[in-house]
Amino acid sequence: MDAIQFDINDALKHYMSDPSAISTPEADSNLVDCENEPESLTNSLINTVLNPIVDSVAENPDTITRSSSFDSLQFLLKCAPVSLKSTQNYPNEPDAELFKLSRSSSVLPTHALSKIFDLVISGLSAEADIIHNDLETDEQDLISHHKQLLEVYGFLLQWTIAAVETKAAEKSSSAPAARGRGKAAKAKTAAKDGNWDSSAQLQTALDTMCKVLKLKLSKIFLTTSERDTFVGLFTRPVYMVLESEQRIKNKAILMHAFKVLCISVKHHGHGYAAQISIVQNLTYFEHLAEPMAEFLHILSEQYDYPQLTDEILRELSNKEFNSNDTKGPKSVSSFIVKLSELAPRLVMKQMTLLAKQLDSESYALRCALIEVCGNLLADLSKQEERSDNYKSQLNAFFDVLEERFLDINPYCRCRTIQVYIKLCDLEQKFPKRRQRAAELAARSLEDKSSNVRRNAIKLLGSLIKTHPFSIMHGSQLSYKEWSARLDTVDAELGALKPPADTPGLTETKVDTALLDDATQLESDSPQKSMTDEQKIAIVRKAQEDAATSEAINKLTLTRRYYVEALKFIEVLHGATSTICQLLGSKNKSEVIEAMEYFEIGDAYNIEQNKLGIRRMLRLIWTKGNSDEGKGVQNHLIDCYKRLFFEAPDSYSGNDAANYIARNMISLTFGATPAELTSLEQLLSTMMTANHISELVVTKLWQVYGVQKREISKSQRRGAIIVLGMLASAKPEIVVGEMETMLRIGLGSLGRSDLQLAKYTCIALRRINPTGRKAKENTVQTSKLTNDHAVLTKLAAIIEVESDNKEWYGVAEQAISAIYTLSKHPDSLCSEILRRKTRHVFHKRIEKTPEPEEQQEATQIETPPPEEPMPTTEDAESKLKGSVALSQLLFIVGHVAIKQIVHLELCELDFKRRKAETEKNKPPNEAPADKAAKEAADDLDMIGGTTEDDFTEAMTHIRERELLYGQNSLLANFGPLVSEICSNNTTYRDRNLQAAATLCLAKLMCVSSEYCEQNLPLLITILERSKDPITRSNVVIALGDMAVCFNHLIDENTDFLYRRLNDKDASVKRTCLMTLTFLILAGQVKVKGQLGEMAKCLEDEDKRIADLSRMFFTELSTKDNAVYNHFVDMFSLLSAEKDLEEDALKRIIKFLAGFIEKDKHAKQLADKLAARLARCETERQWNDVAYALSLLQHKNEEITKLVTGGFRVVQANA
Repeated sequence: MDAIQFDINDALKHYMSDPSAISTPEADSNLVDCENEPESLTNSLINTVLNPIVDSVAENPDTITRSSSFDSLQFLLKCAPVSLKSTQNYPNEPDAELFKLSRSSSVLPTHALSKIFDLVISGLSAEADIIHNDLETDEQDLISHHKQLLEVYGFLLQWTIAAVETKAAEKSSSAPAARGRGKAAKAKTAAKDGNWDSSAQLQTALDTMCKVLKLKLSKIFLTTSERDTFVGLFTRPVYMVLESEQRIKNKAILMHAFKVLCISVKHHGHGYAAQISIVQNLTYFEHLAEPMAEFLHILSEQYDYPQLTDEILRELSNKEFNSNDTKGPKSVSSFIVKLSELAPRLVMKQMTLLAKQLDSESYALRCALIEVCGNLLADLSKQEERSDNYKSQLNAFFDVLEERFLDINPYCRCRTIQVYIKLCDLEQKFPKRRQRAAELAARSLEDKSSNVRRNAIKLLGSLIKTHPFSIMHGSQLSYKEWSARLDTVDAELGALKPPADTPGLTETKVDTALLDDATQLESDSPQKSMTDEQKIAIVRKAQEDAATSEAINKLTLTRRYYVEALKFIEVLHGATSTICQLLGSKNKSEVIEAMEYFEIGDAYNIEQNKLGIRRMLRLIWTKGNSDEGKGVQNHLIDCYKRLFFEAPDSYSGNDAANYIARNMISLTFGATPAELTSLEQLLSTMMTANHISELVVTKLWQVYGVQKREISKSQRRGAIIVLGMLASAKPEIVVGEMETMLRIGLGSLGRSDLQLAKYTCIALRRINPTGRKAKENTVQTSKLTNDHAVLTKLAAIIEVESDNKEWYGVAEQAISAIYTLSKHPDSLCSEILRRKTRHVFHKRIEKTPEPEEQQEATQIETPPPEEPMPTTEDAESKLKGSVALSQLLFIVGHVAIKQIVHLELCELDFKRRKAETEKNKPPNEAPADKAAKEAADDLDMIGGTTEDDFTEAMTHIRERELLYGQNSLLANFGPLVSEICSNNTTYRDRNLQAAATLCLAKLMCVSSEYCEQNLPLLITILERSKDPITRSNVVIALGDMAVCFNHLIDENTDFLYRRLNDKDASVKRTCLMTLTFLILAGQVKVKGQLGEMAKCLEDEDKRIADLSRMFFTELSTKDNAVYNHFVDMFSLLSAEKDLEEDALKRIIKFLAGFIEKDKHAKQLADKLAARLARCETERQWNDVAYALSLLQHKNEEITKLVTGGFRVVQANA
């Protein structure tokens, strides 16, 4: 049989241009017949052709060179495509039908392809063994024959692998579900194919390639070009295998592929070709970034060939990427980062070149180099043998990182911080660089990107956890303790250093030392006759000096250590206030990170962190509808649980309960009312979730109820505050301990500590939940009768004689408790009022000989004539009288307000009972029975049967009965209060005036008639009162009246707006909050006064400015409200003389930001442009021009007008 004349270059040329165009004249005739009848190419036909070839090659690998065998194999391989349809670019279409079909899908059955693959691999393997033996024996004449055989097998292997890979790629794309199996995904595309997994065969093929490449190929391929062509037959399919993302998931195949490439590069001059391929792979295949780094690492470590890595890094450092190309930089970045992890020394050699990419436009590359710097620093710190330039390298990398804290891209800034977080965990601490990192992280807390801020918080937390100051005194970072240590060292140093007049002992200047030497030399005569004692004395002195200087050195180093620790703590203290602000961030992950930071700081005892832990409390109000909101709430609860509600594991159950109870009480110390409200929400949430055990509650009651020994007031108060909070979730807590509360809080202890009494009243109120809690509470609680011990004690505590300001808080809570618990609170409060009134006015009755009956009305209407008496005794009683009267008026006002609430609750209760009756009544009930039932209901007796009647009756009671009814007790006080308020010169006492004004305001909320009568008086007080608290109270009262009696207040809102210019910041803030509520709730109509609110945007008090900002942000969500009022606001602001130009610009810019619609911008621009001609001063013109510049009007005429500038036309005299 004829042997083929095979020329590898010719074969490759045809194969590269179009494999199906390769001529196969000697192929088996049965196969040739199938060219135009693809259906006849069956399994059996292929087997009849293949089997003899397989047998012959198994006997002797040389038989592959028979032209019939070779052409038949080529013919069959032409039936399988070697590239996907999408990537084919062939010059001509083949004539044969069979090959036309094979362009799109494999006509060759899988088993046949598998058979050919096996045949080629086994033939090549056998041939390699033969060559190995022949090369040993140096058979020169056989070499050219072996060369041809190797080329034939190499060529067929390349073709077969291309066909196998194309088939694998087809299958994986048609069956994505089968992808994650670690090996190439294979699916059943056709029943005849079966489920063929070519991984094992591919592995064998790669193994065989290695076997061939280990031969001394230089003896077979004498020229470099021949050798390169042959090596290319192996490396080309390897690169093709690597292109498949599925293949490289199979670690065995990946390692075998690397091995082929490593041997080719190391022994067969494949380096340059590999460099081109790798750089191309990085550009086009993202999945190859990390595998290529692994390959180069193996090549340099196991094959000692770092040159390729150097060349590739050099090429990449000079590479410039197209600005639209995102894939390339991303892939190169992953590659460099991975390489710096695996082979940091290799990357370090090329770092000076790679550093060029720090100026690259691609942020991905900059991120990569930042990470590389981190990896190299980590590697340097672990090196045992340190080179000469070790320090300069460290400094260079740290300098790059510190510089990158200010990179223009937030991703790069984040990456820098993340690198530092990793560096924190290294054994080497780099103290100086840590200090700088802490300062930079603290600065980054004010970054505009929330991601950077979040990472900066994380870095500060890591710096705390890994700080280097734990060697001498443990790991705590309390500023107080460290500064005390520093003071001690300073004192010790001061004691050791010799006094200033003995310069010889201190670190003296060189000249002094020289002078000393000279004098010693001059007087050398007596030194000869020096006694032994003198010598010993001199030696001892020298030893003492040495010891002193050693101690000084030691203390100096200790001092430096303390100073560095204090510097670090100062940075943390500075950062804490910013992190507190970040607790209010919209980004929830940032909030959670801030909470983590405060928790870490607390573990290290950083004082400032206590502030953050307090501030965290408000996060309990985060809206919990979204997962994020719930996440913040849950995280807060977890943080607080870890901080305060989990005792150390070593504690017994009892000790743990004591520890938790103490912690809970400590949370109330020094808390503001806002913090207490948040704490209540937190504790009640935790109680509902059963996070607080019964034992802890028992311990709290023990602290509250202890009488045998004196305990601090704040601890006892704290216990009842916490119990009251827990009771809001679980009222049973207080129900069972009513007796203790009466004995302690409403007994002698409560009388001596009014705050304790106040919080006891609050806890008692929890027995009957109100509002939303009442709906959630399933157990219906009954009200108490007025002779019940609790109510008697509450009444008694209100009547306690005291001139302490805290009495007002107690009275307020006690009255509220009575209205919550009592069945008939009005009658009990009437009794209290009567007794208090008698107490206030009985002295006057005793002094007056008039035989009047003790009717409250007449006594009260005339003011007590004690005022003009000048004696000191009278002055004292006058003072006491005014305190007692102030207290009486306070009770009157609060009872009035609570009575309105009580009436509303009665109305709600009536409606609820009526609805229940309607729902439960049997359908056939006779109307007579119904009427009888309703008549039996005492509530219905008040107001008839319909809801409207009842509501009307309630309104009548409120409007006409409470303050004007003949039998009403409160009616007596209305005129009295008006009298005291209107005669502030007669009743000069400031506290009395404040109490009277508050009482007047509360009574005005009861009846619109009383409100109308006294409104001018209240407004006068608002305008003229010198007491900021009184002004604030009146502002709040006017807000309440605006809700109750809108028609009366709506005309007088100007008085409210005027308070926005109040000199006192607290009044201004109260006014702004009140107006914010009224306007946003639609309770008052805005009539051009919004400019006053806008002025607050530039207020000196940051809280007022923030509140105003929030108001306009909310207002902008209401139907074009900012647009509707923009011109009015602008007019008012522009006319304001006290407002500086810059401040005005900032306000206008902020407001213009809410004008989003083009239509609105154009209309506003037209209105403002019309003013330009009417502007009298340049300042006015500038203001209008600035406002126009902020609006997107796109009107050329307006632009021309503005460009023309301000023109002054002066009329001739």
